[in-house]
Amino acid sequence: MTTTFTDETRERAREIIARYPADRSRSALLPLLHLVQAEEGYVSPAGVTFCAEVLGLNKAQVGAVATFYTMYKRKPTGDFLVSVCTNTMCNVLGGQEVYDTLVEHLGVGHDETTADGTITLEHAECLAACDYGPVMTVNYDFFDRVDPSTAVGVVDELRGGGRPMPTRGARLCTLKEMAVQLAGFADERDGAVADGGPGEPTLRGLRLAQEHNVSVPGFDPNTPIRSKAEADKAAAEAKAKAEAAKPAPVEASAAPVKGGDGASAPTPGNAGAGEPAPAAASGSTAPDVKAPDDKSPQVRTAETRQPDAGTAVPDAPGTKVPTDSTAPEPRDARSAEAAGVAANEPAGDGKPAGDEAGAQERNLTEAKAGTDADGAGPADASETGAQK
Repeated sequence: MTTTFTDETRERAREIIARYPADRSRSALLPLLHLVQAEEGYVSPAGVTFCAEVLGLNKAQVGAVATFYTMYKRKPTGDFLVSVCTNTMCNVLGGQEVYDTLVEHLGVGHDETTADGTITLEHAECLAACDYGPVMTVNYDFFDRVDPSTAVGVVDELRGGGRPMPTRGARLCTLKEMAVQLAGFADERDGAVADGGPGEPTLRGLRLAQEHNVSVPGFDPNTPIRSKAEADKAAAEAKAKAEAAKPAPVEASAAPVKGGDGASAPTPGNAGAGEPAPAAASGSTAPDVKAPDDKSPQVRTAETRQPDAGTAVPDAPGTKVPTDSTAPEPRDARSAEAAGVAANEPAGDGKPAGDEAGAQERNLTEAKAGTDADGAGPADASETGAQK
């Protein structure tokens, strides 16, 4: 069934796309996938189509991203995603036992949802909280140092309509509400960020730094974060200051400069039609090109990885392409091809490559005759031929 997304979702999609430069709109794909998941509870085929349409991509490009990241669910998911870490540290501390207990208690396995649609259970490879293990998250909020009984208590409270308080972080929300936040929008629930707090192991490093007076050199915690307008203004001022610091260009002399044959050498002001003007005072012969930021990331990556390629642009990062001739063939490719040709002689049609034709022909002749000069049988003839 085709899903028609709400006007609110479409308005939020336009707001997300507006966060990025016009020629970088595809960077909005990740938050857009969270946005459609916030409405449907998962990234459906209709959600993939929606993201492709608003970004001007094809569905294969969107689907490739949606299937790569595990936070994008490809089938309907419960209101609460319960993830139990079963990786090395948590496993040693009892994480697998917690997961097995929940599987039996809920009657579902990995990536499966309870019949009432409340809970989707999954085992996670790592939840990046080894110092709190074994850990379990509910919609990515942490429940630390759980055991089978406390884990069962959390899921029972969720199924009963309650919202147990995580060990760290804000109050629990549904998966759809969490997806709205991951798309870049504030949680508008009353008291959404109330309560909660950091864990003691997390604060331990901060306290040690304070006790031993360890800090980043020159760090000022009161430094404000500039707005985009302030940052743009500062960048413009820095650019103007850099331009003002440049040395003035050398002006051409009014008197013509005599060449070696006594003729007047051309100057920028008297260069004839069709004649190129001499190089600038800096001595550079490279033509003007767009700054690297004006090119797509794919082009910049390709130019940097293969600087000698024919598609490289002069003055691009890492390139060494002559400006007055065609780009050379990659040196590594030429040497590798020459080494391969020298080491592999072409094979003929009548024998595999590397076989010696004379010995093969003798063996065939002796085998056909059935005996050799000493009266050996066919089997001995084969051995005799091989020895010859």
